[in-house]
Amino acid sequence: MTSDSGGSRSSGPWYASEPSTAPIPVIGPGPSRHARHGGGGSNKKRNVIAAAVVALIVAITAVVVVVVTSGSGKPATGFVPTGNSPEQDAQEITTAFIQAWKTGDLNQAARYTDRPALAQAALAGYRKTLHLRKLTGTAQSAAPVSGGGTRESVAFALNATVASADGPGALHGTWSYHSKLTAYQKPNSNLWYIAWAPDVLAPNLTKSTHLAAVEVAPQVAGVSDASGNDITSYKDAGLTNIANLLEKEAPPGKGSPGLYVEIQNAAGKPVENSQAAVIAPNNIANLTTTIDPTAEAAARAAVAMHPKSSMVAIQPSTGKILAIANNAGFNDYALTAKVAPGSTMKVITSAALISSGALSASSAVACPPAYTVQGITYHNDNNESLPAGTPFVTDFAQSCNNAFSMQWPHLSGGGLARAAKKYFGLNQPWNIGITGVSGTYFNAPASASGSELAQEAFGEGQLTATPLAMASVAATVSSGTFKQPILLAGTKQVTATPLPTSTVGQLKEMMQAVVTSGTAAGVGFGPGIYAKTGTADIQGQEQPNSWLIAFDPAKDVAVGCLVVNAGYGAQFAGPEAKAFLDRV
Repeated sequence: MTSDSGGSRSSGPWYASEPSTAPIPVIGPGPSRHARHGGGGSNKKRNVIAAAVVALIVAITAVVVVVVTSGSGKPATGFVPTGNSPEQDAQEITTAFIQAWKTGDLNQAARYTDRPALAQAALAGYRKTLHLRKLTGTAQSAAPVSGGGTRESVAFALNATVASADGPGALHGTWSYHSKLTAYQKPNSNLWYIAWAPDVLAPNLTKSTHLAAVEVAPQVAGVSDASGNDITSYKDAGLTNIANLLEKEAPPGKGSPGLYVEIQNAAGKPVENSQAAVIAPNNIANLTTTIDPTAEAAARAAVAMHPKSSMVAIQPSTGKILAIANNAGFNDYALTAKVAPGSTMKVITSAALISSGALSASSAVACPPAYTVQGITYHNDNNESLPAGTPFVTDFAQSCNNAFSMQWPHLSGGGLARAAKKYFGLNQPWNIGITGVSGTYFNAPASASGSELAQEAFGEGQLTATPLAMASVAATVSSGTFKQPILLAGTKQVTATPLPTSTVGQLKEMMQAVVTSGTAAGVGFGPGIYAKTGTADIQGQEQPNSWLIAFDPAKDVAVGCLVVNAGYGAQFAGPEAKAFLDRV
């Protein structure tokens, strides 16, 4: 048998280690590739022909290379095909390569290539990063490759069952795709090899990239308020940010994930536009939040009263966030401000003191104009003071700081931070319903003592809080039990210990006194409103931050309002909170 390339092949088994001794056809000048016999030539001419045959046999024998075999009789590397053409030979070695690959004999598959070590490492990486469970494949068409030697380009089809992880419960599916390789015959040999390159495994792979099977979360097409209005239509920085976050990834239990195969770089980052969908995710057309259109409109109108304003409204009975509103450019102060809460903190301080039995609303508590602890002296605003015998409810209503700073010994040992977490659910992360986002919206260091704790008792020092957290404080007093704020119904909520019934009653008495005779008396709240003002001095800031938290049990609503760099709580945050409560 004569190959298209002119080399000779034994008619014996698919591998050979000895040169063939079969007759060698003579290539003559006539129309046939085989030698002609008979025809009356002279002995001299026959002798010349015989000499030529001998010379040809010697020459061919000299260039035949003996194939190195393993103990099994197969070549140590490469492959000896039995096809009738280079195309068939190339398809045979491709089929053998796929067979070894799919059965997991990566060593043998690699030995069919001309770079066994690189090929085996790449084949092992393919199995690992795709969490490969099954592989099938078929060699398809072969076509000559230009350039010297016998080289064929072979297309092949693969079906790879891939998974997001190795465990039995991992998402898995079959990725079907086509690739190609170049197979060639080694010069002066009957051995064929696959020219190894990374893109043999899959198109577009390089030395610095690899394939990976990844689980893809379902996305959200749109996010609406409780009535179906797109929340981005409110043009609020906070709501727009929430919509953007929710549209990237649906919350747990919404939709179903998909499975992609992608090309990743050495750092594990996806190469742009390299994703192939194995299982398409079940995306969500619309996600409905707890934002109430009436409450949101009221909040938006209220924060418009002053620049750098923000507001959060909560339904105390459920924890549903009814409104998030900001009037601070692109800033979402409602959820991210994290500033000292000022005297709104006195609600938590009072709850800690009353629930521990240290004080009651009727306890006599003086408020001196100055109080010194650990060498630091604290002065009341405008040197205000309240005499000995003043009921604690009055100290609270008038927001006299040193009535609270003097209580630090009763709050030591982490008592203030502990009460914030135990009864108000603070000082720990909340997931309000945004996938993958968990935030601590309030922080009171448990290690606070002495002078630091005295400051924190009236709402300054290292304390930080957001309007979301402080609105929740008001909501907790309203219902008596903390309900973690949430944006999506069904979101798992952090729980806390209900406030003691006596503590709830006294806190309501004190917060109502703020409205009827205390710092918020001039705001104009009705008698059914319970509130606490706050004014937090910030070093280096021209004006203090203005706070007010309030709740209306008749409407099942609580609100937290912050106006940054404004002034007293009753003068700036107070009117905004009233405007909101009047409209809901």
